[in-house]
Amino acid sequence: MTEVTIVGVDLAKNVFQLHGAAADGSVVFRRKLTRLQFRKFMAGHPTCVVAMEACGSSHYWAREMIRLGHQPKLIAPGYVKAFIKRQKNDAADAEAIVEAALRPTMRFVAPKTEGQQSRAIVFRTREQLVNQRTEVVNALRAYLYEFGYIAPQGIGHLRSLTEIVENENTELPDLVREICRGLLDQIAQMTGRLDALKKTIDALSREGETSRRLQTMPGVGPIAALAIETFAPPMETFKCSRDFAAWLGLVPLQKSTGGKQRLGKTSKMGQRDIRRLLILGAMAVVQWASRKGPRESSWLARMISRKPRMLVAVALANKMARGVWAMLTKQEDYRNPAMV
Repeated sequence: MTEVTIVGVDLAKNVFQLHGAAADGSVVFRRKLTRLQFRKFMAGHPTCVVAMEACGSSHYWAREMIRLGHQPKLIAPGYVKAFIKRQKNDAADAEAIVEAALRPTMRFVAPKTEGQQSRAIVFRTREQLVNQRTEVVNALRAYLYEFGYIAPQGIGHLRSLTEIVENENTELPDLVREICRGLLDQIAQMTGRLDALKKTIDALSREGETSRRLQTMPGVGPIAALAIETFAPPMETFKCSRDFAAWLGLVPLQKSTGGKQRLGKTSKMGQRDIRRLLILGAMAVVQWASRKGPRESSWLARMISRKPRMLVAVALANKMARGVWAMLTKQEDYRNPAMV
């Protein structure tokens, strides 16, 4: 029997599709196994490469394959799609995963540790609560607007909404006032949970040396530092700082052809959580510099004088991403350059 060197796995909740191939890519077997059967099968299988699409459960299975002595390789789904032949099904997906993994220039996703996934859940839970609270606040504003009461947008103006609801002189029906009070209670509960999560994030950001080092950079706070430590792969994965900025989607989109370089808008094709937080942090630095005045003849001063603030913030976020790569690869704290 031909030796199997790579097994492509199309992951699912209950039934997994396997595609075993030899070193030259020829098909050795195709199997459909349940979760328990898959674990037993791989436990008794000789050491090989196990290729999977990067998804919610792929990091767990990557750690399991390492325990069983195999070499896992995770591939972004977008890179697998090009290798699917005509019809899409589980068997075709597993075969496409093998074809993609055999490419010498393929880029793989680094498996996450349990600690990284745990921190990611904290981060995602906070993001979900913020969105839910915003939804409830907007609903409260909309209900009051129907009765002629308006308030500015944003959680900072919640006190105005509360005063309208609690003021007995406002002409609100009793039923509407009762519903609005219930919404205010929901907002208070979510705010309490967010405060608790913020304390957890602050504690986590103080534990690791990486988070502490990242927070020495202006514009990077505990949440951004935790996001970088959680979602970013090891910096050794990137050859240079621009590769990390490109992975985040902070570089111009290229549409070059015929030897002519054509650069467009920011690609936004990378890790959106880190990108968003870096842009928010950069905007805070830009606003602070606009009020206090940046250092004369610095890069930031020249940019603020002739470019819109949002454009300057994105450009600064690009520089911050490159600085993050340098700090983590050289194991050094932030050193203030001449640009600010």
